[in-house]
Amino acid sequence: MLDVTVIEDPEAAAASLDPIRARLLAELAAGPASAAMLAGNVGLPRQKVNYHLKTLERHGLVELAGERRKGNVTERLMRATAASYVISPLALAAVQPDPDRFRDQLSARWLLALGARLVRDVGSLITGATKARKRLATYALDGEVRFASAADRAAFIQELTAGITALIRKYDAPDTEDGRDHRIVVAVHPTLKPTLKPTLNPTVEDRPVQEPVPDTVPELDS
Repeated sequence: MLDVTVIEDPEAAAASLDPIRARLLAELAAGPASAAMLAGNVGLPRQKVNYHLKTLERHGLVELAGERRKGNVTERLMRATAASYVISPLALAAVQPDPDRFRDQLSARWLLALGARLVRDVGSLITGATKARKRLATYALDGEVRFASAADRAAFIQELTAGITALIRKYDAPDTEDGRDHRIVVAVHPTLKPTLKPTLNPTVEDRPVQEPVPDTVPELDS
């Protein structure tokens, strides 16, 4: 089982977004199970669960893990093909975000478009590398920093930009015939605060208050 896989096919994406099938995927990510076993967990007839499993199997989201004999019936044990799934913007190719349409380094929406392209490109690279049975060379850095003020944040961004620009100038070799292009994406955004887990029927008090967040963060006067 893969840790995470990217869904690029629109029909597979639609299948995974169905609430019942999403629940079945979550159950099967925990371990192999038959339609009869899942029926009790999700509160549906075995025949209906089996129908949903066949749909998920057709789109490569679940696979056969084994079979077992139970009385006069042979049960198929299914498992999820990944522990988690990410839907690629390719599933909505006609309306996928395009960061090249506009460029604003202080826009949260432009950052979102960059993130969507990152998911799309890396997902396609993973698919190709898997088919070719090759290792994909990537690198990612994740961390958190607390700024004392907006002025410190602005100074950090300036130093970060200058440092990365200097590295690009140092190592960029556009005229090298055997070289390979790489994309660099650097993002800085506020850390999300933990929220309460949603309930099936939340009361007014249970619902988190959504405050509007501007695209740009105003800088404080130094």
